[in-house]
Amino acid sequence: MEKIAFIVNPQAGNGATGEKWPFIRDKASQRLHSFQAFFTSGPGDAMRLTRQHLREGGKTIICVGGDGTFNEVVNGFMEENGPSRKDARVGLLPGGTACDFCRTVRIPTHLDDFFDLIIGDRGFFIDLGCLHFRDFTNCPCTRHFHNIVSFGISGEAVKQVNRSPKMLGVRGLFLWSAVLSLCRHGKKRVRLRVDEGNEQEMDIWNIAIANGRYHGGGICMAPDAVIDDGLLHVTVIRNLRIVEALFHVPKLYNGNIGTIKQVSIMKCRHVEASSVKPVLLEVDGELPGYLPLRAEIIPHALFVIAESLRGHSDRKNSETTLEFGQAKGCACGEKFPTGGA
Repeated sequence: MEKIAFIVNPQAGNGATGEKWPFIRDKASQRLHSFQAFFTSGPGDAMRLTRQHLREGGKTIICVGGDGTFNEVVNGFMEENGPSRKDARVGLLPGGTACDFCRTVRIPTHLDDFFDLIIGDRGFFIDLGCLHFRDFTNCPCTRHFHNIVSFGISGEAVKQVNRSPKMLGVRGLFLWSAVLSLCRHGKKRVRLRVDEGNEQEMDIWNIAIANGRYHGGGICMAPDAVIDDGLLHVTVIRNLRIVEALFHVPKLYNGNIGTIKQVSIMKCRHVEASSVKPVLLEVDGELPGYLPLRAEIIPHALFVIAESLRGHSDRKNSETTLEFGQAKGCACGEKFPTGGA
């Protein structure tokens, strides 16, 4: 019998995931019969538990948490030279505060439909990004990402978000934190090289290296990104006046970011960036270190349990589904009973 493991971050979604786990567990018992559950208690646990399960012969791992937890699970599948197991598969029951990956990949909004995908072995391969950077001790590190790497005001904004109460909601808090970060830290001077092109030095607000389309609780940073096309999308936001930025805020969410004069979007297979000053990196909602970085795409690296990729017409629906799920504090938008099971 196949070994299925649930890796659960009980603190995801401000603790809502832990409260709803008994309901997910009971549903899984009815549909999957045999599975194991492991709970994370701190950074690195999800990666370690994933690797352990794969070494013990497991094939299917379901992450119950947000983008940060899912990033750790994804890294548990990967080794320095690529995926450790091509026959293994990963699924996500989104329970975090943002879950931006689910705005690119269509995941069922009800648990029974999600379990149908597991039982039917349905899904597809996605690309992953491979990131080389410096950690906070200035040691070289490698990390994979399924969604977006960014730097500039985004790193400072995520730092602010992580230590702030979520009363404004993820979207409002991220925007407010971005404005605060810009006022405190200003623009960044960076050097950027895309594929084999010439290195460019520029003043920027933010740069995103995207595999998926969204980050920051729904900002459509790379509207045309396709998660299985073998390409990274690099979105550069150059220096803007604050009044200009506020005027263009709707374009950050409706897919029209590329129409802003100070924004350029490029496609590539690898990218390098550096700065003479410390510039924080944000990787799938986490802060692992600083520039310099080198990122490249790994085509069709990981099999993901999901219905399909979302098209451009799904933008509005994807936001509505996730907001509904987050408002209920649950994974996959399911109407879980308040008491759990």
